[in-house]
Amino acid sequence: MLGIPQPRTGVLHCRGRDLRYGERTLVMGIINVTPDSFSGDGLAGQVELAVERAKEMVAAGADLLDVGGESTRPGARPVELADECARVVPVVEALSHAVSVPISVDTRKAAVAEAALAVGAHLVNDVTGLQRAPELARIAAAYQAPVIVMHSPGEAWEVSWPVYYQDVVEDVKAYLRRSIEIAVMAGVPRDQIVVDPGFGFGKSAQDNLILLRRLADFRGLEAPLLLGTSRKSTIGKVLDLPVDQRLEGSLATLPLAIAAGVDIVRVHDVQASVRAVRMADAVVRGWTDVSG
Repeated sequence: MLGIPQPRTGVLHCRGRDLRYGERTLVMGIINVTPDSFSGDGLAGQVELAVERAKEMVAAGADLLDVGGESTRPGARPVELADECARVVPVVEALSHAVSVPISVDTRKAAVAEAALAVGAHLVNDVTGLQRAPELARIAAAYQAPVIVMHSPGEAWEVSWPVYYQDVVEDVKAYLRRSIEIAVMAGVPRDQIVVDPGFGFGKSAQDNLILLRRLADFRGLEAPLLLGTSRKSTIGKVLDLPVDQRLEGSLATLPLAIAAGVDIVRVHDVQASVRAVRMADAVVRGWTDVSG
């Protein structure tokens, strides 16, 4: 059937809020608490609005939420530790009580991760794959929290994006293998590590399209696979559309990713994405008409 790989199943033990992957695709809703999000949905300092948006996402079918307080878009500048904590920690704490799904903290700073875990975060999403702050892995292990390790060739404010790759897929895989090693050496169980090839991070539009075309190659890392294509500039370049008109392009990537074995998709538009994902799951993972 379409050459679709057999899904790998497992459980991410998110500090009391387990996530089963492989049986169906999980949808991660994005909660940006920055003032300068590339997608225009930043909620800096607006805890109540963040909670309202989170509840809407969960009602629409989000399986987990990702809270981030530092923009990583090209042209962004680094955020001071105190500022990022002030943005992220109150929102994570509020969400941990307001919704029942796991809350991920999206940060490259160990101190932010620790502060968020202390108030109720359930897993950590590091866009630098633990390679800028390896101590973050030790903190995740201490809190028994899963980690998402993403590929990034360097901060947008430190290196020129896109960078050159000998083979973008093989180079990204090698980076992610190192990230997995860092996590395991710090005490994170091997089966509690999620990998993300970093679509859009330091890669050209052609690089990103190659990643999409060869996503099945990442299954060799033997870890749940996460992908975040939502509203990214590659979609804008292919379709010649601004960020607020990239929904259809974003949705088009999801069935392709799921057919290649992606387990989690990170999205801004939860309701539309959940519908696309469920339809793709019906084909890829099988569907039974229980109504008879």
